[in-house]
Amino acid sequence: MSPEFLWYIPNQVQAGHRGDAVVEGHNSLEALTSHARALEDHGWDGALLGTGWGRPDTFTVATALAARTTTFRPLIAIRPGYWRPANFASAAATLDHLSDGRVLVNVVSGRDNLAAYGDSEGDQAHRYARTREFLRIVRRLWTEENVTYHGEHFDVTDSTVEPRPVVRGDRRHPRLYFGGASEAAEKVAAAEADVQLFWGEPLDGVRERIERLKGLAGKLGREHAPLEFGLRITTLVRDTTAQAWADAEAKVAEMAKGKVAGSRHPNWRGAVGQQRLLDLHARGEVLDDNLYTTPGRYGGGGAGTTWLVGSAEDVAKSLRKYESLGISHFVLSDTPYLPEIRRQGDQLLPLLRD
Repeated sequence: MSPEFLWYIPNQVQAGHRGDAVVEGHNSLEALTSHARALEDHGWDGALLGTGWGRPDTFTVATALAARTTTFRPLIAIRPGYWRPANFASAAATLDHLSDGRVLVNVVSGRDNLAAYGDSEGDQAHRYARTREFLRIVRRLWTEENVTYHGEHFDVTDSTVEPRPVVRGDRRHPRLYFGGASEAAEKVAAAEADVQLFWGEPLDGVRERIERLKGLAGKLGREHAPLEFGLRITTLVRDTTAQAWADAEAKVAEMAKGKVAGSRHPNWRGAVGQQRLLDLHARGEVLDDNLYTTPGRYGGGGAGTTWLVGSAEDVAKSLRKYESLGISHFVLSDTPYLPEIRRQGDQLLPLLRD
C-alpha cells in the first residue's frame, strides 16, 4: 500500500494558531478553500480538520471544502459525546456519497468542554467503553442493513443508513482513525479502529507501541483487517539543515517569550500520550537524528510538542525510518500553514513518494 500524506487545516476562531500568519478572514470559506486547493495542487492527499467546542464545526467545514475541491480528502475529527452513532453514520455516509468516497474519520475521545454541549463522559474507562460501542455501531451501519444493537451506552433498532458509503476495491466505508496512548485507548484501537495515530515519539517508542498494539489485536480477537498506523507530527523543513535549525530555535525563543499562540488544551497534560511527549525532553533536546523536544517546554501541545527539523532530505530520511516500522499514514504540518503546504509539497513529498 502506498503511504498516505495529509496536512492540517487550522479551523480556528482565533488567528495565529502555532505561529500562523494573522490575517483578516483567516477562517473564511475562501481562506480555508485556498488551503484545500493548495493541497490538491502540491501533491497532498488531504488534511486533518481538528475538533473542539468553541471552534468552527468540523463536519460543516469538511463538507464545504469537499464541495469546492475534487481530490481533497478531509480527515474529519469527531467526538462520540457530540454525535450519536446513527446520526453520524448517516451524515458521513451522505458526504462520502456526495464527494465520491473522499471522507476519512478521526474519532477523538479526549476531554473537551463537555458541559457546554451537554455531555457527561465520566471517567476514562466510561469514555473509551463508549467510544468502542460508537465505532462498532458506525461500522455496522455502514456495511450492514437492519442493524440492531443494544449496548451500555448506545442503542439502535432495525437501523439502515441511506445512502451508503462509497465501496471501491477493498474500501467498504470511510477509514476510521483513532488516537490515544492509555491502556483503555489502545484496547479500543486494537479491536475497532482502522488506523492508530501516534504523535511524534522517537522511533523506539513507536516501535514498542506498534508491537504492543499488534499483540493486543490478537488477544482481543480483532475481527477487521489488520490495524494500520499513522504519525501526526510537525515537520520544520528549510532549504538547508543549518537554516532549519536556526529557524526552529528562533521559533522556540518566541514561544518562550509567550509571543506564539499555541494550542495546548488544559486537559492535555493529563492525557497519557501528551505526557509521554512532555517527558521526552528529559532524554535530550534532540532525539534520534532530528526530533526536537524543546517546543514542548514552552507551550507546544499535541503535534506541536515535538518537531522533525532539517532540510527536505533530512526530514524525508527520518519519516522513511518511521515508515520502515510500519507507519503508512502521515499527518504533517508547520506554520505559516499555507506557505508550508507549498514548500513541503514541492520539496518533501517528492522525496517520500519516490
